[in-house]
Amino acid sequence: MQNRRDLLGSLGLMACMSASLVSAQQTASFSRSRSAEWRSQLNQVLRENILQFWLDRSIDRESGGYAMHLDASGKRTAINTKGIVTQARMLWFFSRVARNDFGGVELPDKAQLLNAAKHGWEFLRDIMWDHEHGGFFWMIDPAAERVLMPGKHLYGQSFALYGLAEYYRASGEREARGLAEVLVNLLEEHAHDAHFGGYQEHFEPDWAKPAKETRGYLGPAHWKLMNTHLHLMEAFSTWVAAHETPLGRRRLDELVQIQSTAVVRPQLGACTDKYERNWTPILDGANGRISYGHDLENVWLLVDANRNLGRSSYPLLDLFRSLWAYSLRYGYDEKSGGFYDSGDPNQPASKRSKVWWVQAEALVSALTMFELTEDHRYLGIFEQTWNFVRHSMIDTQHGEWHGDVSETGVPSGGKGHNWKSAYHNGRAMIECLQILQRLEHRLPV
Repeated sequence: MQNRRDLLGSLGLMACMSASLVSAQQTASFSRSRSAEWRSQLNQVLRENILQFWLDRSIDRESGGYAMHLDASGKRTAINTKGIVTQARMLWFFSRVARNDFGGVELPDKAQLLNAAKHGWEFLRDIMWDHEHGGFFWMIDPAAERVLMPGKHLYGQSFALYGLAEYYRASGEREARGLAEVLVNLLEEHAHDAHFGGYQEHFEPDWAKPAKETRGYLGPAHWKLMNTHLHLMEAFSTWVAAHETPLGRRRLDELVQIQSTAVVRPQLGACTDKYERNWTPILDGANGRISYGHDLENVWLLVDANRNLGRSSYPLLDLFRSLWAYSLRYGYDEKSGGFYDSGDPNQPASKRSKVWWVQAEALVSALTMFELTEDHRYLGIFEQTWNFVRHSMIDTQHGEWHGDVSETGVPSGGKGHNWKSAYHNGRAMIECLQILQRLEHRLPV
């Protein structure tokens, strides 16, 4: 009976999807000319608003790595600690743009992009890597002389693997591939949970397991997070694409299973973030909130992971529709486009700012759903959200994207910090360009 109620609840959410779409979304259609217009806009934003901004500002010639703390006008702030998450994300970004397989984009010389990536690779290898115990430190001081947070968290390790794998793909640097292999083996030895599946997340600097009551960098040390496993899946997906091994495939397959089952609350048609080691959900208070951005990101990253495993994502289509229906019902701004931050289960969004990364992930996910289903409603959501981003989120004066836009349309937030880099929005431009290319190839000549 419970399974029937869960199924009916999910179907009910999907039925509500049509009601949550404005007429502009219902009439959106795909054509070669429309796709060309979008690609032109995406190209320009990638080149001029994102890439050039970070090439001009992020390369830290004095202390190494990337300077990530930038105010609303794009100027460096006094605080400039360096965390593995955004250091690795910038390594990934410059490497991914240097590969430039997304077609028709006029970019700086490839050597310049590879040099920007090499700058980050050498910093990760020489400074952020723990040469005694292995793995990457969480945080170091601005001068790169002192480790501020030496613990090993799988969220940070996931982005390190992601950046190293992409740098190897772009540059062919075998030392980067070798360090990525060392990291994968460390994760297997210390963090993989063979009994319950997935990975335990927080460790002492020497990879010892902390006491259960220890507070980790992202919450209690014994928790497992949907968010961490989402990015482990993306990292292993890139690792399999860069250097396929039996271990890499096994772990990627396991992470696909987790992200499509364990983190999904079927009675809601949505995902939650916090879990005990055995995947029992932690739903008390704020722990049960729904993050629309993570649910939509999960959709397209699952598709990407399956693609790199060489298999179809169509068996997951009902799940994808359910995640989309929930986010549209509770988190979408039908009037202006774009998605709010988060909300309590089965309630309208209560955090109603529009965060830069949520819009970026929604753009890719919407086009992914259109590619899978040919349902033009998803194309309409892409169009309306992209229009919101272009007119309200992109800073045409100082470059980059505002961190937040309030419900009343007021932008705020710095352009860079230890959680904000060129990763979400830069990646969204690249992925959308690739999807549009594939869609154009389906059109009759």
